[in-house]
Amino acid sequence: MNKEKQTKQVHLRPYEKFMQFGAEYLTESELLAVILRTGSKDADAERLAEQILEMASYGRQGLLGLHRISMERLLQIKGVGRVKAIQIKCVLELCTRMAKAKAEEQLTFNRSGSVAAYYMETLRHRDRECVLLLMLDTKGRLIKETELSKGTVKSSLLSPREVFVEALQASAVNIILLHNHPSGDPTPSREDMEITAVIAELGQKLDIPLIDHIIIGDNRYISFKEKGYL
Repeated sequence: MNKEKQTKQVHLRPYEKFMQFGAEYLTESELLAVILRTGSKDADAERLAEQILEMASYGRQGLLGLHRISMERLLQIKGVGRVKAIQIKCVLELCTRMAKAKAEEQLTFNRSGSVAAYYMETLRHRDRECVLLLMLDTKGRLIKETELSKGTVKSSLLSPREVFVEALQASAVNIILLHNHPSGDPTPSREDMEITAVIAELGQKLDIPLIDHIIIGDNRYISFKEKGYL
């Protein structure tokens, strides 16, 4: 009887499997197939989902690779039209916002881990380096957040002058820098160390201290404050 039941389970379509057992029993391709709903004349929804995940696996394993697939690349897959591509991108954005909303419950800007957790999903999936500047008031609350630069896959272009123009305009009392490493390794480069030292020195002179510089990797981070670099 058990063997017969297992055999029947194997042939269940993803939607039917969900209805009978729940979402936790679905594979990644089956979950994606439910979102896609239909396939093409050459492949059903589940096979189409497998093809999308196969494309996502280049350079990034599993579901995480989906974040780096552009609309253009999705549309290259036979059976994925504009509607399906938009559905996938919207689901990914929803997941990012859910993770950020959960992290926000624990967000406090005097704890590096809390800040890293809040910005992790925003930065970890980007394929180019970008720099965020967080400007805080006297009570450590966020006044303003701004994206200062977008760089190449290896480096970002950051101007110390731009940092403090933004900070002065916002009447910031303290600032925090964040940037991502698309490689997934948050270890600071020589350039990271040098530019941080310059900005920290200028911050002391202008009485707008740089209280942390956080580098986001693949679900990992490094804090200059925690490491004693500041």
